[in-house]
Amino acid sequence: MNLGDLLRARGRESASSTALFCRDRAISYAELDTSSEALAGWLLQQGLQPGDRVAIQWPNEIEAVQLYFAIFKAGLIAVPLNLRLKPGEIAWILENSGAKICFSHPMLAEGMKQAAITLFTAVPEAQAGGRTLPAVPEDSVAVILYTSGSTGRPRGAVHTHRTLIETTRIMTGDFLATYGTGIEFRGLIMTPMMHASGVYMLLGSLWAGQPCVLLPLFDPAAVLDAIEKYRCAHTLTLPALMQFIVEEQERRPRDMSSLRIIFAGGDSVPVALQQRVREVLGVEMLEGLAQTETGPSISNPLSGPKQGSIGRAVKGVEVRVVDATGKDVADGGTGELLVRSPAVCTGYWGDAAATGEAIRDGWFHTGDLVTRDPEGYFWFQGRKKEIIIRGGSNISPQEVEEALYRHPEILEAGVVGMPHAVWGEQVVAFVALRQGSTAGEEAIRTHAREHLADYKVPEKVHFKEVLPKGATGKVHRKALKDELLKHL
Repeated sequence: MNLGDLLRARGRESASSTALFCRDRAISYAELDTSSEALAGWLLQQGLQPGDRVAIQWPNEIEAVQLYFAIFKAGLIAVPLNLRLKPGEIAWILENSGAKICFSHPMLAEGMKQAAITLFTAVPEAQAGGRTLPAVPEDSVAVILYTSGSTGRPRGAVHTHRTLIETTRIMTGDFLATYGTGIEFRGLIMTPMMHASGVYMLLGSLWAGQPCVLLPLFDPAAVLDAIEKYRCAHTLTLPALMQFIVEEQERRPRDMSSLRIIFAGGDSVPVALQQRVREVLGVEMLEGLAQTETGPSISNPLSGPKQGSIGRAVKGVEVRVVDATGKDVADGGTGELLVRSPAVCTGYWGDAAATGEAIRDGWFHTGDLVTRDPEGYFWFQGRKKEIIIRGGSNISPQEVEEALYRHPEILEAGVVGMPHAVWGEQVVAFVALRQGSTAGEEAIRTHAREHLADYKVPEKVHFKEVLPKGATGKVHRKALKDELLKHL
């Protein structure tokens, strides 16, 4: 099966069922299948050949879904562009991927004017009866998902039709086993479908034959309004976004009675935030671990999370925890997480060296440091390149941030290590306070000292109105560190 076949099957089996809601529009599975089929033929009529790359820069709208599946059905390769990218970043991805054409929403097209590429600012309403569509092998490339590039130039993770279908199968397995397909279980896609998390959730809804609601651009009020209006039962978000959603619900409560589960990942989810979600929204926030390259690999079970952990290995995914020499680490020890599954990407586009470094002996080296407890639950400790080493002791930025988030006046926190003449590195924290807060540096350090060993307490605390975010919405520690380095 390829992704086009998956939609064709839904178009037959759930023809009249609604596939997508967006603003005041709705489209059935049959209509989505038919429109994407016609659009696929139109793409090939433009002179594109199977294997050619097509860039997409579009918010979460029905047109974006039609484009994705038209590209899949035509045997082309989708290259989604994050909506936050600047012209220089876009130019790099277009050059690296070799994209032939780009579909850019009119409100985003200004950043594309300098790009030497054929640009479309509208999705045509193609008519059926165009070119015959090619057979698309399941091992052919479907999409190149560029990482946020927090450690340098973005790298394009290559996913085939097979790896994306396996990602979807793995992601929905526990969900469908628990809830089945006999009831309507609407999901809300609030993360961009130009990013892996949005793509995975879209495909998960399609796999389950369920409707999903598209939120074109993130806004906490719009998230809550959509859940209330469309009676959404689940969604996926980032911790940084969830903070603002909870704040908005406290300001103006909506009816959240339809909501059952909130999935969260992309960064460590503070326990304090999980508790606030439970209190304010009345649902569990299930933390997990997924990467653009691997799809979901670890997740808390639907029956309820183990507070503070990222969960257990997802069914169908093999994991290992290894030390710097590649030897397995015993439970209770910290090491790098390795993942092996049919959902792992095949490598990085045009970068054999990076592919060889990341995928060794069939195992994907995530760069995430974790600890596994005797019950098989994993605890996120940080990224290998972000660990702070102070006086020979390893300090996880996430651990310090977790302590800071327990302070009732802190809205956002980011922790980095900075060079120190005596200790090698010192701990530096950046915080954004809640509106009206008057907490000072010493009060925050005193609070941190109540929860952390002295050597982990930030030596310095810097205050900002808002912390910088990466392309995926996570607090961008590298940007914080770069800001400090400029003043050394």
